[in-house]
Amino acid sequence: MQTLVALLRRVAPSWAVGAYHYAQAWSAALWFGFPSRRLCVIGVTGTDGKSTTVEMIAHILNAAGMKTAISSSIHIGVGEAVRKNTMKMSMPGPFALQRLLREAVSAQCSHAVLEVSSEGVIQHRHVCIEFHAAVLTNIYPEHIERHGSFEAYRKAKMRFVRRARAVHVLNAEDKNLEFFVHLPAERTYLFSTDAAHSAGGHETIIVEHIEETPEGISFSVRGVPFRLPLLGRVNAYNAASALCVALSQGVPLETASAALKTIARVPGRMEAVANNPFTVLVDYAVTPNALQNLYETAKRIWKPNRMVCVFGACGGGRDAWKRPVLGEIAGRHCDAIILTNEDPFDEHPARIVSEIRGGIDREREVWEVLDRREAIQKAYSLAGRGDLVVLSGKGSEDSITLARGEKIPWNEVEIAQELFRSHSSMDRAQPSEG
Repeated sequence: MQTLVALLRRVAPSWAVGAYHYAQAWSAALWFGFPSRRLCVIGVTGTDGKSTTVEMIAHILNAAGMKTAISSSIHIGVGEAVRKNTMKMSMPGPFALQRLLREAVSAQCSHAVLEVSSEGVIQHRHVCIEFHAAVLTNIYPEHIERHGSFEAYRKAKMRFVRRARAVHVLNAEDKNLEFFVHLPAERTYLFSTDAAHSAGGHETIIVEHIEETPEGISFSVRGVPFRLPLLGRVNAYNAASALCVALSQGVPLETASAALKTIARVPGRMEAVANNPFTVLVDYAVTPNALQNLYETAKRIWKPNRMVCVFGACGGGRDAWKRPVLGEIAGRHCDAIILTNEDPFDEHPARIVSEIRGGIDREREVWEVLDRREAIQKAYSLAGRGDLVVLSGKGSEDSITLARGEKIPWNEVEIAQELFRSHSSMDRAQPSEG
């Protein structure tokens, strides 16, 4: 089926494909009775941080007594009836989205928080959804092959933000702020970690006194202390955007602080899954910016003796430009690198790995182990006491996608823990020297 869809995309005129998606979006909204008209719908877009931000916003609103539906690459559901998103899509198709919104109305939800992807925008999945608020976490080059250029990718984000006429939430530190800050909205909120970035008379959330530990982060906003069981400075930015939304909905900062203190760790996002004699960290990072943040954060928090990194890159012709870039970033930060499978689709895994390796400094220790389980085992064999093993690219995904849509069941956290236990048992079984 995926092969057929890909073929149709190549041979059908772009206007015909666009018309098909537009008609599908209208049909879905009509079938379910335009449910977004009876909800306050908040959309979250950006290159990185979308899923975590969606989780934070929904958690705050629910804690404030506003029953909320959620759709992200991690979870989907209504109120407390939330399930894992197994669709391998950060933004479902229009019928799935409209069905969710219809269920939200039936369950008497007041709000819905949706992750909005650029792919979803160019396929018109967002049309016929009346967005009250739009959040832009950040924007960096990504999905260039799909959009044709970074400018086209940025325009897709702008098309979505423009649809939300009531509230815009923007990253004041983003280099592309100027393209979004003048889009019309009743209220525009900015967020930053630096007061110098507040501009244009817009209400600005400034995050101050950020502290990172292996247990989480703490910071303050307007004198209100926050403590979250989430790792990394990047989550201070995600929280800041969520706080802007909370304020726009009349939720006091004190209520938001109490809520975020109890938020569950986001699966597969900067998740420490094992420690002693070395620590194992699982993260979804698939973009250059996310990988850079992951490595820098890991070094700041754990201060490891050595960092052993396992990762790959997506196949199927998706963003091949970034493969050597990911390699270059790993080469600067990692002491040992194991290149492996991520989601090769119909592309040969060895080719993907070779292109990543092209960006790595030749002096680095690099192994190519295409079987991801064996790659993790190799990383464990290289790690010593006080080291950090970083597994990136899969996060909470539940499969590895091969050619012709074949999927291998996969749970990075469970497999990492299973192999860690086996490795630890073998170490204990080794006779001591005497």
